[in-house]
Amino acid sequence: MSINASSDIVNKVWNYAHVLRDDGVSYGDYVEQITYLLFLKMASEREEMDLDSAVPGHLNWTSLLNKDGLELEQQYRLTLDQLGKMEGVLGTIFRKAQNRIQDPAKLKRLISLIDGEDWLALDADVKGDIYEGLLARNAEDVKSGAGQYFTPRALIRAMVNVVQPKPDTAIADPACGTGGFILAAHEYIIQHFTLNRDQKRALKDTAFYGADIVDDVVRLCAMNLYLHGIGGDRPLIESRDSLISPPNHHYDFILTNPPFGKKSSMTFVGADGRAGKEQLSYERPDFWATTSNKQLNFVQHIKNMLKIGGTAAVVVPDNVLFEGGAGEIVRRKLLQEFDVHTLLRLPTGIFYAQGVKANVLFFERKPASAEPWTKKLWIYDLRTNQHFTLKQNPLTENDLDDFVMCYKTKNRHFREETERFRAFDYDDLVLRDKVNLDIFWLKDDDVMDNESLPAPELIAAEIVESLEEALEQFREITEILALKE
Repeated sequence: MSINASSDIVNKVWNYAHVLRDDGVSYGDYVEQITYLLFLKMASEREEMDLDSAVPGHLNWTSLLNKDGLELEQQYRLTLDQLGKMEGVLGTIFRKAQNRIQDPAKLKRLISLIDGEDWLALDADVKGDIYEGLLARNAEDVKSGAGQYFTPRALIRAMVNVVQPKPDTAIADPACGTGGFILAAHEYIIQHFTLNRDQKRALKDTAFYGADIVDDVVRLCAMNLYLHGIGGDRPLIESRDSLISPPNHHYDFILTNPPFGKKSSMTFVGADGRAGKEQLSYERPDFWATTSNKQLNFVQHIKNMLKIGGTAAVVVPDNVLFEGGAGEIVRRKLLQEFDVHTLLRLPTGIFYAQGVKANVLFFERKPASAEPWTKKLWIYDLRTNQHFTLKQNPLTENDLDDFVMCYKTKNRHFREETERFRAFDYDDLVLRDKVNLDIFWLKDDDVMDNESLPAPELIAAEIVESLEEALEQFREITEILALKE
């Protein structure tokens, strides 16, 4: 199937979301319903091909096709409820599943749309691309908040290209979102290595592990991997708080973008019936410092997940680089006990969360040593004088090509400094106030030279995106206040 044909299916299925939107079904809920129905349809196709299907006969696709009206609605609710109680991938995808489509006629129409395609006839890449297209559309919906689970694919591919995962290794993402890093690592290995039968089986069934704290996101990730031919009856993705306890397994590669938001918190209801939030600090013996800073906790968790010789590539916000107290402790220990060799300063305007200033930190776990393992930290500045927006000027792989070239994965000892790529010695880093790693050296033309401002259309696009974000937030607040009245 061509790219255009794949896009046509995405458009056809997605356009129906607008009809359901009028009934109060959000884009996120719509993608969930697509997930349930698509899985059932493919299970039915497997049965027709005399292949195994884990879905019991009284809960299968045919049980929905033959019903209308209230009877269809009741059967769909029963199917979701019963499959959510099963083990394996069924339980992962249908966990706590609910019917969000209140009009049985529209549910019937959606079933007909999905039934019109022969999904198993499509190869894994095409099915996966179609689903990724739906996830991308959902991420664009500012109000749903789904964008926080969607890391720019160009950034993911660049991170994977420099880390270069290999067959016969264990690869993890403890904040997996919809599975972008796992998919990119899988694709890289398939493209760069000739695999034997055992390696192919391992890559499908055991090589990857992911976790996320949000049930709805876990089901989207599990389905995304399934459609790309990753995973089988044994789920590779867990619904859990990765920070709650030390890791049970260790990994060769960790690629992740932990959730934005500085503080960990738990919602509680007081005696007066009002909801409140309490900051959480994770007390773990394997952590260097106790803090409620979520990103610092993820850095500490990830360093403990690595095998000796393992490599991590982690997206972190700027506060991880300069915050004092626990932040200084974590940075000092990380530089000493790990080889923290590369930092990529990311531009603004590339994430769905507005105004985020983030970086990618690359480090390797080493055996115990009296001498610091970090010798030089190489910093690539892709932020200064770079201007991106999600719609008008999105980040592309070409924008990261120079970083990938400068990284020199196969021989990092032969790196060379450029205008945007500089090395900083360990001794100089630890002498900086609070071991501050938020280092920059390029002249910011936006600040120093008004004649070199970005093009007017880029400035206008950034302003429009910011205003749209603010407007959506005000609408959400208005809806919440209306419900309380």
